Amino acid sequence: MQISVASPESRESARQDLPFTLKDVKDAIPEYCFQPSVFRSLAYFFLDLGIIAGLYAIAVYIDSWFFYPIFWFAQGTMFWALFVVGHDCGHGSFSRSKLLNNIIGHLSHTPILVPFHGWRISHRTHHSNTGNIDTDESWYPVTESKYDEMSTLEKFVRFYAPLIAYPVYLFKRSPSRDGGSHFAPSSPLFKASEKNDIITSTAAILTMVAFLGWFTFQFGAIAFFKFYFVPYAIFVMWLDLVTYLHHTEDDIPWYRGDNWYYLKGALSTIDRDYGIFNDIHHNIGTHVVHHIFHTIPHYHLKDATEAVKPLLGDYYRISHEPIWKSFFKSQKACHYVEDTGVEVYYKPEK
Repeated sequence: MQISVASPESRESARQDLPFTLKDVKDAIPEYCFQPSVFRSLAYFFLDLGIIAGLYAIAVYIDSWFFYPIFWFAQGTMFWALFVVGHDCGHGSFSRSKLLNNIIGHLSHTPILVPFHGWRISHRTHHSNTGNIDTDESWYPVTESKYDEMSTLEKFVRFYAPLIAYPVYLFKRSPSRDGGSHFAPSSPLFKASEKNDIITSTAAILTMVAFLGWFTFQFGAIAFFKFYFVPYAIFVMWLDLVTYLHHTEDDIPWYRGDNWYYLKGALSTIDRDYGIFNDIHHNIGTHVVHHIFHTIPHYHLKDATEAVKPLLGDYYRISHEPIWKSFFKSQKACHYVEDTGVEVYYKPEK
C-alpha cells in the first residue's frame, strides 16, 4: 500500500481549527530564510568531512585505547552531523539543484550506510503525515490493543532499546505499516517511478559494504571495530535519540481522521536544546518550523523560528531540560495511545 503524500496546500483544505493558517505562518518568515546558499551549504559539507578526516588522522597517530572512547564519541557525532547535511539534500534545502542535492546526499549518506533515496522518500512521507496516527512514518504511537498484543521482545526493542532501532527500520520498516525495505525497489514504500532512484542508492550502499569488507580483510576486524563500527553505532544512537525526542512527548497530541491536517500535525513536534551540540549537528533540534516548511536550510531555522514564535504562541513547543532527562521521561511516559478518539495522548506502561 502506497501512503498518500498530498501537498500541504491540499491538506489545508481540511477543517481548520487553528487561529492561523499555513499562509499566515509563511508570511511571518523573512523571505531570505527560504533561500539556500550553495556556497554556504557546501561549506558545511566540507567542514564536516574535514573534521571527520582530522579525527581519523589523530586516532591513527595516537593509536591508544585510552583515546579511542573520545574518538568514538566525537566521530559518531560527526557522522550524525554529516547525516544532517544529507537530510537537507533530501528536502531540497541544500540547494535549488536536484542534481547537486542528489550527489551531496549520496556522498553524505552512503559512508554511514543510509540509502539516500530510500530514506528521502520515506522521510517525505513522514513530513507529509506528521502527527497522523494512521499514516505517519516515524515514531508514531502504537494503540492500546496493539500494545497488549506485543511480545516481550517487541516491547523491549520499542520502549527500552529505542536507540538501536534505525538499522532494523531500514530493512524491515514497521510491521504495522505493511513492512518494506528501504533497499528494495518493490517495497510498498515506493512508487514504480522511483525504482531507478532506489536501485542507485542501494548500489551505492553495496559499494560501501564491499569497501568495508575489503578494509576488514586488509587491516583486520579490530581495525574495523575501532575505526568504523563503534562510530557508526554512536551515529545510530544519535539519530534514534534525536528523532525519537522530536516526536515523543506525553502532552503533545496525535490525531485521527478529519481532526488532522498538515499544519496541525506539523505542530505536533517540539524543539529541543542540545547545548554545545546544537551547532555541531546543524541545529536539527530546531524542529517545529522545519516540519512546517522543510525547504528552509538548517542555517536559517533559528531566524525562521524567532519570526513565527509570536504568531504560534502556545502552539509552539520547546524544551530546555537536559536531553537525558527528556529521554528517560518520555521512555517512561510514552507507551501507547487509546484505540479510539480523534485527539489522543501517550499513556505510560501498564
